[in-house]
Amino acid sequence: MLNDPRSHGLWEKTAPPPPVTKPLAGEVSTDVVVVGGGYTGLSAALHLAEAGSRVVLLEANEIGFGGAGRNVGLINAGMWVMPEDLPGELGPVHGERLLDLLGNAPKLVMELIDKHGIACELERNGTLHCAVGPEGLKEIEERARQWSKRGAPVTVLDANETERRVGSSAYAGALLDMRAGTLQPLAYARGLAHAVVKAGVAVHTGSRVTSTERSGAKWVVSTDGGKVSADWIVVATDAYSTGPWETVRNEQVHLPYFNFATVPLGDNLRKSVLPGREGAWDTKEVLSSFRMDQAGRLVFGSVGALRNTGLAVHKNWARRSLRKLFPQLGDIPFECEWYGKIGMTDNALPRFHRLAQNVVGFSGYNGRGIAPGTVFGKVLASHILGQISEAELPLPVTDIVEPGFRAVKEMWYEAGAQAAHFVGARV
Repeated sequence: MLNDPRSHGLWEKTAPPPPVTKPLAGEVSTDVVVVGGGYTGLSAALHLAEAGSRVVLLEANEIGFGGAGRNVGLINAGMWVMPEDLPGELGPVHGERLLDLLGNAPKLVMELIDKHGIACELERNGTLHCAVGPEGLKEIEERARQWSKRGAPVTVLDANETERRVGSSAYAGALLDMRAGTLQPLAYARGLAHAVVKAGVAVHTGSRVTSTERSGAKWVVSTDGGKVSADWIVVATDAYSTGPWETVRNEQVHLPYFNFATVPLGDNLRKSVLPGREGAWDTKEVLSSFRMDQAGRLVFGSVGALRNTGLAVHKNWARRSLRKLFPQLGDIPFECEWYGKIGMTDNALPRFHRLAQNVVGFSGYNGRGIAPGTVFGKVLASHILGQISEAELPLPVTDIVEPGFRAVKEMWYEAGAQAAHFVGARV
């Protein structure tokens, strides 16, 4: 994509092809037009079509072009915010609804993969939130306590068990969450797209929305090549929003995040580095993540953008950090490198917006796009179908508010990550 190997990296290299699509041409009429070909848009389109609705999906670029095709591939439950903090942020009703919804969201992802036979390297062995030092251990112990009270299958592992599962002695312990897992994120998006097409959705890539207008009881959504008339619009463009809904992007502060993928590890190394194939990340403020793909490549990432001076700084940091975490790897070469952007809201929680009459969307996933995006798409479909009223949604309706000094904060994130990675290696 973009003729740039740093846009989607390993995922584009190894994902099965998407369905054959073409840009919108001419004028069509439908029940719902979904804007955005990521997890939320594809899930909404799939659930609407399976319920009998006529759906047109418009994607400005290609399926999985945004965060869906660039992320780490962790299927996480919940959000960054501690579970017991959600009611304080959202109120007791919406806080509990969101906890229940997102706590069970990985289950929906895995059910869809099974139902539609999506080849996306799914691993169901959980994730490891690795504790750096005593403070990190306190953090994961408290998170485990709060989730355990809700019946979640989470366990705090001691340093020895963590070392056995990770292959490194760097951590004081880890939180094992058996609800979670990993997948190949672009392959999952493309697999959903195949299911969407099979369900009867008209999918048009290369179809950037240029304007919308109300015409009687209908919305008319225009692209460079055509128009769609519909009763409802689902806005599923999130941090990569442009055009009529650029305000959705502007509500979020972009946090850059990169990944490097090693060449495939040999059989002996695979037995010592993440032998259970769990996805992992640590408790550092400038965190790092690591996981294995199906071919045995170690995917290692952190905050930062692979551009300008950042490319050399972050690559050198990644090499030093891997040597420190996994000395058994030696100077293993990288096969792929890529980066994207995470949309961060001011309270690290997602938003529900009613952008106009019958124009709705969720956004602000804060680095947790796979499971929340999938389940929010299903919720949007249920709302449009009349199965869930606005009052029953997991989030309240909120207005879009652009954070102060957004551009300055984004520059600070990028520069701060470079400074942190220039200084030293991980842990």
